[in-house]
Amino acid sequence: MSNKIVTNDKIKQGLKKRRRSESRFRAIGIASISVGLIFIAILFISVTSKGYNAFTQTMIQIDVFFDPDVLDPNGSNKLESIARGDYRAVIRQTLFNTFKDVSSRRDKRQLYKILSSGAQFQIRDTALKNLGVIGTTIPVWVTASDDVDMMIKGVVDRKAQPRVRRLSEKQMGWIRTLELKGKVERQFNTTFFFGGDSREPELAGIAVALVGTILSILICLAFAVPFGVMAAVYLEEFAPKNRWTTLLEININNLAAVPSIVFGLLGLSVLLNVFELPRSSPLVGGMVLALMTLPTIIITGRSALMAVPPSIREAALAIGASRVQTVFHHVLPLAMPGVLTGTIIGSARALGETAPLLMIGMVAFIVDIPNSLTAPATALPIQVFLWADQPERAFGERTAAAILVLLIFTCLMNLAAVFLRRKFETRW
Repeated sequence: MSNKIVTNDKIKQGLKKRRRSESRFRAIGIASISVGLIFIAILFISVTSKGYNAFTQTMIQIDVFFDPDVLDPNGSNKLESIARGDYRAVIRQTLFNTFKDVSSRRDKRQLYKILSSGAQFQIRDTALKNLGVIGTTIPVWVTASDDVDMMIKGVVDRKAQPRVRRLSEKQMGWIRTLELKGKVERQFNTTFFFGGDSREPELAGIAVALVGTILSILICLAFAVPFGVMAAVYLEEFAPKNRWTTLLEININNLAAVPSIVFGLLGLSVLLNVFELPRSSPLVGGMVLALMTLPTIIITGRSALMAVPPSIREAALAIGASRVQTVFHHVLPLAMPGVLTGTIIGSARALGETAPLLMIGMVAFIVDIPNSLTAPATALPIQVFLWADQPERAFGERTAAAILVLLIFTCLMNLAAVFLRRKFETRW
């Protein structure tokens, strides 16, 4: 009887010890997840707090007199002639008419610097859209300089020293005068989303990088998905199990862990130097990303095919289907949710890659939006890299905003993968 009591006590002690171990393990797991979520929250908060200002831009309204003697001295009233007009002189004269007390050459240069260098092109676009404005005076909103923009947004303290805010006392006075007249506003920054790269931060946009990224990802999917799925089907369903297929499987698994810059060097040496494809183009970028994504699609595709129960194959073969019909009519459709999930996850990884694109020249300064697969382009990660290296402080918020856009794209792709899996997944 005493032995039985001792045994029960040992069992109870063992159960208590096991429960304590499980509780510790659960607490460690919850703590790890919490720490990860905290770091993710810190990342998003940091990027958002620095980048949301880039979605607005300080604009200044000026009453522009479209002087026909300056813009169309020949009186031809043709687009070609008006497009070649001296809009810089028009802006200067407008500012001097607004602030008539400005007389010295130095003050005039300072006055002109409160506007962006792209203001003259905004005035030109206004004239070209409506030739009837020639000879009239109309109010036009133009972009302020990056230093004025930083001050209006509160990034730079108005009371800071002139060398810190980069604006003189006279410039501050002119800006206050415009503010009192209601001619200084923060408006939605369409240039950031629809403009190309620029050396002036207030004129810089992500349109070229965004289009280049989309084209590169489409090329990546066009190459990687068919070859990846077919390779997965062959290896899992048709390939004989011997030393060669085993060696091939090992190499595919190893390729999934190869640093991405190696694929960039491969694209540089083969696609550019051997096949002489156009440098810095979405075509080459997409092909390099496809090489990098291919192992991921093959591995996830094989796992999805392996998850299909053998009874599906046996039932199809039992009713007279051939092996090819069994795989492509029954097994592969059931495995497609897993294949799509792997494809989207691989594409999301390719979306954020920088090193392979650097190797093929997509780091170039591109202003015009690419109109073909072989036109020069860049990508969002490259744009972030370029802006982060710029000395102008206004590029800091542009960099954070571009990172925010890239994170949103990545999150959307991962959410799409989760949605597709849950919507089409078959539970056995």
